[in-house]
Amino acid sequence: MKRVSLLFMCLLVSLLGVADSPLRIGVSGVAHGHLWNLIGAMHRGDFVIVGVAEENDDFRQHNNLVGRLPKEKFYASLAEMLDKEKPEVVVDYGSILHHMQTVEACAPRGIHVMVEKPLATTFKQALRMEALARKYGIKIMTNYETTWYNTNHHLKSLVDRGQLGNVHRIEVYDGHQGPKEIGCDRMFLSWLTDPKENGGGAVIDFGCYGVNLATWLLGGEKPKSVYAVLQHNKQQVYPKVDDDATILLEYEGCTVQVMGSWCWPMNRKDMYVYGSRGYAHQRNGNRMQLYVDGGQGAEFNAPRLMSPYDDSYRYLKALVRGQIVEQPSDPSALENNVLVVRILEAAIRSAKTGKAVRL
Repeated sequence: MKRVSLLFMCLLVSLLGVADSPLRIGVSGVAHGHLWNLIGAMHRGDFVIVGVAEENDDFRQHNNLVGRLPKEKFYASLAEMLDKEKPEVVVDYGSILHHMQTVEACAPRGIHVMVEKPLATTFKQALRMEALARKYGIKIMTNYETTWYNTNHHLKSLVDRGQLGNVHRIEVYDGHQGPKEIGCDRMFLSWLTDPKENGGGAVIDFGCYGVNLATWLLGGEKPKSVYAVLQHNKQQVYPKVDDDATILLEYEGCTVQVMGSWCWPMNRKDMYVYGSRGYAHQRNGNRMQLYVDGGQGAEFNAPRLMSPYDDSYRYLKALVRGQIVEQPSDPSALENNVLVVRILEAAIRSAKTGKAVRL
């Protein structure tokens, strides 16, 4: 009996050791400006970068991970990096089109994937990625900055508790002055303004935030129709893609307006949610206002999120290690983000035809 108990304790200690050990991360692509998020968290010790794969020789030799990792950790081939370094998860910092390539390489090897928003450039790609995830039992997580906002989670709790009453309108504003105007580097701009590599312009880059948040707030509900207007205000700067997008989503009893733009005079990622009892204004990641039952709304700091729900890499580690359970409508979840891509594709089609697209 004592021997069985001892074996059980050894097994438990071993399992706990694996759960607490640093997450082994491989990097696929280096052309995304959000790579700085990974670099900024390298010192924490909750993950270790075991290898970097980048096909472009110039990008591979000149990126912000060079000098922070040994030279032998940089590969021209993703497959070679995966087979030699054996990461638990790969984070994709290439173009949106690049996500498909990464998933196709990782899924058969049982390696989980995190991509930057949105999941894919087309609904067909999103469905293919979903099928691969199901077949090989991997997690595919989509990372949005707004997922880690204290305010968005507090707003979600208000909606779920019914404090705003029946939600009938959501307005989401996202964007900035433009990627070139704010100084995005040449690698980032090389694909961000390419309709094939990015899938579109502002409609993809910033429209995805609002669609993702609405899908989460409304419990994964699919809109009845999608209508969109895409503008091309800066044709000399962005000749190939839209730079201003307005997307209208029709739900049963609720209208969602998503405004993503490279033409704002300032940076913004804010949202209004209106209900039958009141409304909430999420001003940024920490500050918000709440107006309920006719009362005056004071601005306040939303409650701080607890780990691992406050950070993409802590969340990723907990997710792939089985320490948390993700709901289909959660912002990072595969199901949410397949629907996001479907809606964005419908928005682009609507803008071309001038008609609403029924889903």
